[in-house]
Amino acid sequence: MSLVMVGMFMAILDSFIVVVAALSIAADLNASVGDLQWVLAAYQLSYAILMITGGRVADLFGRKRIYVLGMGIFTLSSIACAMAPSPGTLIAARVVQGVGAALMVPQVFAVVTVLVPEKGRHRVFGVLGVVIGMATISGQLVGGLLIGAGIFGSDWRAVFWVNVPIGVVTLLLALAYVPESRSPSARKLDIPGMLALSVALLLAVFPLIQGREEGWPWWIWACFAASLIAFGVFVAVERAVAGRGGDPLITLSLFAQRSFSLGIVLVLAVYALLSSYYLSLSVAMQQGLGMSALGAGLVYTPAATVFFIFSMVAGRLVPKYGRRVLEVGAIILALGYLATTVVLLLGPKLTPALVIPTLMLQSVGGGLLITPLLNTVLSRIKPESVGMASGSLSTAQQVGGALGVAVIGAVFFNSFHPQTDGPVEAAGHAFAMASLGTFVIAAVTAVLVFLLPKRAGGGR
Repeated sequence: MSLVMVGMFMAILDSFIVVVAALSIAADLNASVGDLQWVLAAYQLSYAILMITGGRVADLFGRKRIYVLGMGIFTLSSIACAMAPSPGTLIAARVVQGVGAALMVPQVFAVVTVLVPEKGRHRVFGVLGVVIGMATISGQLVGGLLIGAGIFGSDWRAVFWVNVPIGVVTLLLALAYVPESRSPSARKLDIPGMLALSVALLLAVFPLIQGREEGWPWWIWACFAASLIAFGVFVAVERAVAGRGGDPLITLSLFAQRSFSLGIVLVLAVYALLSSYYLSLSVAMQQGLGMSALGAGLVYTPAATVFFIFSMVAGRLVPKYGRRVLEVGAIILALGYLATTVVLLLGPKLTPALVIPTLMLQSVGGGLLITPLLNTVLSRIKPESVGMASGSLSTAQQVGGALGVAVIGAVFFNSFHPQTDGPVEAAGHAFAMASLGTFVIAAVTAVLVFLLPKRAGGGR
């Protein structure tokens, strides 16, 4: 069980660990702001597009086999990332790395379902929630420590090289100890559905990231319109596949369950605010205040510690108090972003000491909300639909991350003018604007949490 959780931790960590290395990448590879956003979003997009397909392929050909294949692809593509000579090469390698992650992660939920008796799954999913939460929150710190320590003597490339020994050891142990399993009811892949969803997601995210640099030309808006059409085609394809007795990529009847439809939007919102906010913080600390990558990572150390503590607290409180824990967490999280906005707009110039307390407040809410989120939503889904629902929610994590990088990233960089305002003043203003945008998303998240059914099964 721990071996497949290592794959989950690595896959999620790599969505965030690159954030603190962004400016080093830009300086070394002469990358633009758009390139940096794509280094983050390309991984999340390919990861998101193929997540559900990765689960279906494993049902057909064996979960252990596909997990090992995914780990192999992830490890090899990490080498390609570490050796990338240009932004385009790095982005391409990140796309392949996302493919490896998409093959690994769905097997975690499947292996838990196969190996753990139903009575014990709540505890295991609780541990999995802590793994997901810590991978999400520790990326900046781990990345800063790797770059600052000069491991492998490779500056930003260390955040990719570190995956290689871990990946090789995990792959060998998985071959020896992870049992093989397949779904007895698995049928052929829904290729038309996979293609339609892939096109729809690409058309939605590409213009968000590229639009700012291109000056929002007409074709950007055409992409948005085409994405709506592509999502409509995807729905039609899925209905047709289900109508002829096939095995659709996503069973659309899942969306009739309020817990699932709300859960998708909730996960999108939560993960939209995370990676984008950390990117803004990293740029503000490094480019605005002139701190090193290690220094920027250490700014988040108190908050990461608080997050870990309240993740453990959430694991003990959720079985007793259920949704109320998430409600409190969502409110505190939103207040944390609002507090950051207020102190930056009304207080003195940006310093680490100014924002560390508000970052810690955010982590109190994040620990109570993010760690138990997926398990809380899944506990309200019909048992026969949990596999598909977990894949869809994991897809929403990555889509939300890519969208957040595009939207909050645009807010931050459009407000960041160090040449005219001065680096410190520009960083403070831009980070305040990013915090305000993130507060809006967090406020929406809090409302959605209050709309979840109170008891498991309440959304059926």
